[in-house]
Order: sequence, then C-alpha cells, then structure tokens
Amino acid sequence: MKRRNFLSLSAGAAAATGLAACGSSGPADTSKDSAGGDAASYWFLSGPPGEPIRQGAVDRFNKANAANQIKVTTFQNDTYKDKLKTALGAGQAPSMIWGWGGGGLKSYVDAGQVDDLTAWFGQNAAVKDRLFKSSFGPATIDGKIYAMPCETVQPIIMLYNKEAFEKAGVQNPPQSWAELMSLVPKFNEKGIAPFSLAGQSRWTNMMWLEFLFDRIGGPEVFNAAYAGQKDAWSNPAAIDGLTKIQELINAKGFVKGFSSVTADSNADQALLYRGKAAMMLHGSWSYGIIKADGGNFIKDGKLGFFNFPAVDGGKGDPTNTVGNAGQYLSIYSKASEHQKETAKKFFASLLDDTEQQGWIESGGVPIIQGSNSKLAASPDKDFLNAIYDIASKAGNFAQSWDQALSPTAAEALLDNISKLFQLQISPKQFADNMNQVIGK
Repeated sequence: MKRRNFLSLSAGAAAATGLAACGSSGPADTSKDSAGGDAASYWFLSGPPGEPIRQGAVDRFNKANAANQIKVTTFQNDTYKDKLKTALGAGQAPSMIWGWGGGGLKSYVDAGQVDDLTAWFGQNAAVKDRLFKSSFGPATIDGKIYAMPCETVQPIIMLYNKEAFEKAGVQNPPQSWAELMSLVPKFNEKGIAPFSLAGQSRWTNMMWLEFLFDRIGGPEVFNAAYAGQKDAWSNPAAIDGLTKIQELINAKGFVKGFSSVTADSNADQALLYRGKAAMMLHGSWSYGIIKADGGNFIKDGKLGFFNFPAVDGGKGDPTNTVGNAGQYLSIYSKASEHQKETAKKFFASLLDDTEQQGWIESGGVPIIQGSNSKLAASPDKDFLNAIYDIASKAGNFAQSWDQALSPTAAEALLDNISKLFQLQISPKQFADNMNQVIGK
C-alpha cells in the first residue's frame, strides 16, 4: 500500500490543536484505581491557554470512570521533548504519548513503541467520523493509524499590533514580500521592531522558512526533501528563500537580540502586545496566550491578523498554510493492558461540549466537524472564523517541518536554522548541510 503523504492536507477541511495540563506522577506512578489496575500516565505541555482545558478533560474522565484513572505530569515544550526521549529510551514512557504526529510518530512506530489503532478506529467509527479528516494525516504511517487526533487546528499566522502600525503611519498589513520589506525601515525609524521573534527556541525561526519555501516554490520544495530526493535543499526556490530571510535579518527586521528570546517564556508575544514589535509570525495558539497575559490588548481591538503574504513571482498558492493539523495521543506499547483500556476510553471521551467550549474560549478552533457553528457566540469569533477559514480553505496545509522530519533530521534542521539566522552560515552552506541528512 502506498504510504500516505501526511505533509499535504487537502483543502476543505480544518483541524485541531492544544497545550497542557497539570498534576503529578509519570511512568513510575504506582497509583491504583478502584478496579485495582495501574492508573494510566499522561504527560503534556504546561502553560496557558491549554493547561486547564486538558486538566479539565482528565478530571471529568476520572470522575466518571472510577475503575480507569489517569495521572498527569506537565512540562514546558523543550523539556517535554527531552524527557519523553529519555523515557522512551529507558522503556518507561507514559501510557499516553502526547505529540504532533508526523516524523516523530513515525520514529515511535519504527521502534515498536506505540500501538496500531487502525482496528480500534474501525470498531469506533463514531469517534473517527466526528473529527476533521485532515487531522488523520499526521496520525497515519504506512496506511495505518497510530494516534488519536485531538484538540484544535493551529495554522501559523501573522499577528500585528494596530497601535504600532498607527504610530509608524502604516495603514495596512503587507500583501507581498516586497511590501513587507518596505515597512521594515518605517518601523525602525519609530523605534519599533518590525517583527518579534523568539530566536533562541529555533522552531520559531523555522516558520519563516516554511512559508518562504512554499510561497516561492510551492509545497513541492520541502516535500522533495522529505521524500529523500538527492540535493533537494539546493532547489533554487529554497536558496531564494534562505537568501530572503538573511536579507530581512540584515535590514534589522527582527527585534534586537532575538537570538536570546525564548518562546517558552512567551516573551515574543509580550513584545508584540507591549508595542515593542509591530508584527509576529506565530501559531494561532498565540491568541490564547495574548488573551491570558496581555491585559486588555485584545479586548481594546489592538490585535490584527493576516495570512503570510505572497512573494512576487512565486509559484506557491498564497492560500497555503503551515502548522499543526491537530495534536495527537498514542498508546505506549509497553503500557499494561489495563492502562491501554483506560487510554482508549479516554480517547472516546475527548472533545466533549465542555472541552470544545474551553478551546473556543481560549481562542482555538476544535477539530470537530461543524465546530464553526459554535463560534458565532464567542467574543473571539472574528479571529476564530479567520483561523477556520485559513485552515479549511488552504490549497495545502503542510505540517511543521520539525514534526514531519525524523528526529535526527529535525535536530540538524533546527541547528542549521539557528546558524542561518545568526548569519554564521550562508544559504548554500545551509543547503549543503541539510542535504547530508536527507533520508536520515
């Protein structure tokens, strides 16, 4: 059976996303439920807006299922990835593995670390049919489903501070790369950084390249690298995109000291809502963070948003987007049968009305079919409908590169992106370095 390309999610469907929860325990937890079985362990990301929503889903499940209990532990993004890698290597991973699907999931599948859920979904068609079809792309490896899609859809979007635009005398957000570059000196002259960027986290830099590659050459440019084609990173469109980003850096397009700013601290969002930066390219989850941390910034109508602009002469469809088609839960193959039973029951309970409303109130769009019908009553309806439209109308919804590639190739990618943004390597050196890890 031909392997499904989980990088390309078809138009006409939206997807889902999420963040964290709280609690304690982990793979070594010896808690028992009322049936005397081991409680299932569940790790995920901490912080707003997702933590209380995920915790609420667990609390409701535990209350309704005395014989199948879940214990949770939360981590910041990068710490979570490191802890999970170590736990998997030691054979002590949590019963339920939260992640982004794609290349990371494939590595678990290849190592026999997660269970095949294809038959379970076949027996529980009602669970599968509720979800956006596109959300199953990153959950599917070699035609089999190894993860439960959950939470919300998270395309990458451009956010901007309307007040900063007014101060710089800028009327409208840029509709092309040329317009974007022309705004850089206007903001700098007013002492406002054109773009906020948490460069220390590396994956935030990556989002710029994802869009430039797509807008210049279309999704085929990265798909060639993913498919293992020789010298794929040397594609002229790729070199053009790499060159353009260094031109933006040299033009002082990003906030001063961006390479020391971290995403886990939400410092990049703070630069935007405090007026230190005019724009920021980030995931749609940033809306929830800004809503939670930014005071009245959103309430006062100061936040604007738009899709990444076209590149003059580019081949890519400007409706294309990149990001997370959902978040994903897999079942650890070494979990006990009782823990696996608990995990499957939990999967079937996800995205109930309470959880959907929680994601909507946080600024998220649940991956449930028809969830847009619930957006009209939300005070955030303008943003949520924009996200629904971007995700559902995209000519191509590509998965974030570091999630699509294998962990080995993804780490090389992030390392070289960091060097590229710090101007330590040229576009050609970046391409040469990445060509060496194709297929790894």
